[in-house]
Parts: sequence; C-alpha cells; structure tokens
Amino acid sequence: TFLRALDTEVKRKVFQDVLNGWVSAEDIEAKYGKEGLDALAFFEKMKLVEISWTVDDKAARRVKTYHSYYYSVHVNFSTSLLEFSDVLYAATMDEEEFKKLEEQILEGVGDDGIFSGDVARKYNMSITLLKSLIKRSTRLEMRGHRIQKIREIEG
Repeated sequence: TFLRALDTEVKRKVFQDVLNGWVSAEDIEAKYGKEGLDALAFFEKMKLVEISWTVDDKAARRVKTYHSYYYSVHVNFSTSLLEFSDVLYAATMDEEEFKKLEEQILEGVGDDGIFSGDVARKYNMSITLLKSLIKRSTRLEMRGHRIQKIREIEG
C-alpha cells in the first residue's frame, strides 16, 4: 500500500530523487546501495514511477531511468471496515512478523507461482490481508490470482 511507500529513510530519499527528475538504477544503487534498488522495485510494483530507456553516452548503452508519476495525492475512498482493518494491519505489521510471513509464502511459491486462494487457506487469512502483504513485499507480486517472485532490478 501507499502507506509503506515512504516507511524508511532510504525509500523517502529515493522517492525524493525520482520526484526531482529522471534517475537511473545505477545512480540510486551508487547513492543508497541495494536498499535503494529495492525501493525502486517497490515503487515500480506500486506504479509510483514511470520508466524510460535512455542512452548512457559514457557507456554507449541503454539504461532504465525512473521518474515519479505523482506530485500530489488526494485521498477520498469508501470501503468496509473489515477490509480496511486488514489493509491497515498489513501496512503497520511489525517488520519481524512481516518478514516471517513473507518467508513462509516465498518457500511455497516456487518457479511457477502459487494460487493466492491456496495461500490464504493455508495461513487462515483473508484474501484482502494476503494481497496487502504481497503489496508490501519487495520480493513477491500478484499476477492475476497467482503469487509470484518479483524480478530484481539490477544497477
């Protein structure tokens, strides 16, 4: 969820960089390390950044660059309290508890992914909670009704 987009200092700084202009993954990695690349992957997954391929004159090759889609946010929504509580729970869950659940889900994903309904039943959680956990993850993503490992961005 958007609540997790700026939950660390590195994510906040990377987002400020993509707000200020086009920036490459290499630049982010040089400035913030792997955590910066993870932040970019998360922003890409959440559709918070747009992507453009540009030519790096020094290296004479194409590089992927990122820029923010958004400059402001207006929030006005309506939802059931049950679903909203699941989303908030996933967004505010303790990092250690989240990592434990993420790791358990990752173990079952495999190369072809896994049906989200099977995971929800296995861990006795609602689909809304499961989707919220997957949205929070920088290692998992939803593809239709399947949970899959996310590809890593290389700097």
